[in-house]
Amino acid sequence: MKVFSGLANLELGKRITEYLAIPLGKATITRFKDGEISVKYNENIRGADVFIIQSTCPPGDNLLELLLLIDAAKRASAKRITAVIPYFGYARQDRKDQPRVSISSKLMANLITTAGADRVLMMDLHSASIQGFFDLPSDHLYSYTIFSAHLKRLGLKKTVVIAPDIGSSKRAGAYANRLNADLALVDKKRSEANRVEGMRLIGEVEGKDAILVDDMIDTGGTLCKAAEIIKDAGAKKIYAACTHALLSGDAVEKIGKSAISRIFVTDTVPIPPEKHFEKLEILTSAELFGEAIRRIHNEESISSLF
Repeated sequence: MKVFSGLANLELGKRITEYLAIPLGKATITRFKDGEISVKYNENIRGADVFIIQSTCPPGDNLLELLLLIDAAKRASAKRITAVIPYFGYARQDRKDQPRVSISSKLMANLITTAGADRVLMMDLHSASIQGFFDLPSDHLYSYTIFSAHLKRLGLKKTVVIAPDIGSSKRAGAYANRLNADLALVDKKRSEANRVEGMRLIGEVEGKDAILVDDMIDTGGTLCKAAEIIKDAGAKKIYAACTHALLSGDAVEKIGKSAISRIFVTDTVPIPPEKHFEKLEILTSAELFGEAIRRIHNEESISSLF
């Protein structure tokens, strides 16, 4: 087994290999003067079980790095290539919900498959149906195993887990079952991407500690509006658990001023120091990914992790 990392998730790659007690594979990623990316493996990978860790978060160069690393491994005669994608970008466009639009998540799956990947390992896809876009084995990890263990340590007594939209209701249900908590839902009407027109709360939150759960935070608009509605409905403290912290635009400022007391995220997307703030707590996904990689290599069950 050999584990390599692209530049998007280098620190996460190091943490994963520390868990596996193996060195991070040696590869060089450089650029020509015009910005074109070049990759090279600096060790023999012929016949190896190769895992390539790379989130496809912006910029688009991260996706290109992943594709080039897969292609180089294929041409170097790796026995099996697994693309480990902690955050699968372009996942929000997973269907043709308007005329003349692309289905970007299917295109990303096609690119990764064509590049030469034999398997993919991902976490908290925006839509679970994206697994079906891959014509190769795919494993889907769930961050609620990370968050629920951490939330239990907070010692919350009377809690309610809240989905910020209908699409997150199944995820929220998994949290509620693990935490033995009640379940509620915020129904929202969205006029366009990153813009919500109206919201209403379905469920009882008065006198309870609320936990908002979602797969990602982009601009933070939905999360902060949901927190405001929940606070007005009588919730005591409001926590948020969101896997992928994109924190676009003024998201940090919005969340800092919101009714949210504490927000928990993972390290699937690198968060620069300037986007760290008092309410933010970053939990590592390295152990979960490391254990999944170990099990894939040993041909053991992944689903038993949950």
